[in-house]
Amino acid sequence: MVSESQQQLYKKLNIIVKELPWYVEEYFDHKRRKLSAASLLNYCHDFKIFFNWIVSEQLYNGSIKEIPLEFLESLTVQQVEGFLQALTYEMKNKEITVNRKLSALKSLFNYLQNIAETRDLKPYLQRNVMAKIEFNELKESMETIANKMEGKILLGDEYEKFRRFIASDYGELVKENKKLSNFHKLNLERDTAIVSLILGSGLRLSEVVNLDLDDIDFSKFSARVIRKGNKEQYVYFSKIAMDDLQEYLKIRAVRYEVDKSNKALFVAAAMGPKGKSRRLTARSIEKLIEKYAVAFGKPSLSVHKLRHSFATRYHSEINDVPKLRRQLGHSSIQTTMIYTHIRNDDLRSAVDKMDIPKD
Repeated sequence: MVSESQQQLYKKLNIIVKELPWYVEEYFDHKRRKLSAASLLNYCHDFKIFFNWIVSEQLYNGSIKEIPLEFLESLTVQQVEGFLQALTYEMKNKEITVNRKLSALKSLFNYLQNIAETRDLKPYLQRNVMAKIEFNELKESMETIANKMEGKILLGDEYEKFRRFIASDYGELVKENKKLSNFHKLNLERDTAIVSLILGSGLRLSEVVNLDLDDIDFSKFSARVIRKGNKEQYVYFSKIAMDDLQEYLKIRAVRYEVDKSNKALFVAAAMGPKGKSRRLTARSIEKLIEKYAVAFGKPSLSVHKLRHSFATRYHSEINDVPKLRRQLGHSSIQTTMIYTHIRNDDLRSAVDKMDIPKD
């Protein structure tokens, strides 16, 4: 079943796709079963940037919708490298972002060469220039990335301190500001439950947003989520997260005046005299985390950093990378391996012992 937020993403996708060449829409029809709505929309934006660049550089005279397959077949390696340089130096994209956009283009061109067929069973493209383009070699090692991440996530007793800060301490901090104080009193159970759930499960932002009431299994401490690639999975969460969720659910229906037809787990208060409560958006969750993070004294915290915080804690206590990979929903174990480089106390201890004088 497609959630309300996914339906909105598909609507946006369908609007943008109409601006792109016909074969891109065909590509998306092929990928709908394999990629989430969010991933498809990101691909769509990447393709639009690429085709707009082609027209802006006057490599093709016409609208982006009219760019034919024959033009793609005639693209040179130098022209594609020029686009990648524009992404880096003109559009100020980081190397990892350039790699992601290149990956999207490689996927499209691979479809056109190796999957799509004409009526006489010939591939759409005989020549695939993207197959000749290499990804940027990322300069940072896992250790470097992990070290940078370490100062921006919650470690040790900071997990519980941040949770308690949202549940009570923030209210003390803003009690002289009536507007902020009342807003916090309205939402403190909900906000505590959201943060507690992410810190107790490692769920992605989109997964938290899309949760419905029926997705929570209170007997098994698990949540049903749709992961990347539209894969259904039950993800476990902590007892503290369960306790905070139940406290929130006690007040959810009455305080937010939730219509019985609204099955969203996390909701926002109605706006205006005739407004209805609605599913909390991804941006709203990002903003509430930013608000608490700044007040807590750790402004670098974000929803994604809370996910990193969970993963770091899980690895330090469980030390089982395959299980952590499943919990986080990573497609590649290499992505999960980064957490093995954070707070490596054994390595630090070994290095420290090198300074101890030998008898």
